[in-house]
Amino acid sequence: MKDDQRKGFRPLADPAAGILDPVLRKRAGITIELVQAWDEVVGPALGELSRPLKLIWPRRAREDDPFQPATLVIACQGFTAMRVQHETGEIISRVNAFLGFAAVGRIKIEQKPVEQPVAKRRALPPVDAETAKKISRSVEPIEDEGLREALERLGQSIHAERLKR
Repeated sequence: MKDDQRKGFRPLADPAAGILDPVLRKRAGITIELVQAWDEVVGPALGELSRPLKLIWPRRAREDDPFQPATLVIACQGFTAMRVQHETGEIISRVNAFLGFAAVGRIKIEQKPVEQPVAKRRALPPVDAETAKKISRSVEPIEDEGLREALERLGQSIHAERLKR
């Protein structure tokens, strides 16, 4: 069964990526995958304080002109701009490794406020071993691994909520 034909709940990012990716490619020359994985690409310290804005590809006069890498525009604020400038070579190599080819040759820094990243999922509350086994046994018959893991997390959350009361 194709991913598009799955029934049930899907993360909102799945259909949104399908809609936003062509728009981002056309407007900013960048893919949503790079935006989503920015923290992993540059590391959590820089990832929280900066965001990739766009890729500026050099214009080619003719089709047979040699390939020239793009300029990656990064938004950051304050002291982070100095860190990005200092780590330019490393950022370029990490972005190119992520994209799979030498797409980026330069970095341009725009100092502007960076939106706060989406709140990360909070850690699951601790569950005793007996309850964890009980939850695992109850979801064991479910074939879809993703659904089984999601239901297991839900069971742990529900158990934690009951303990609060």
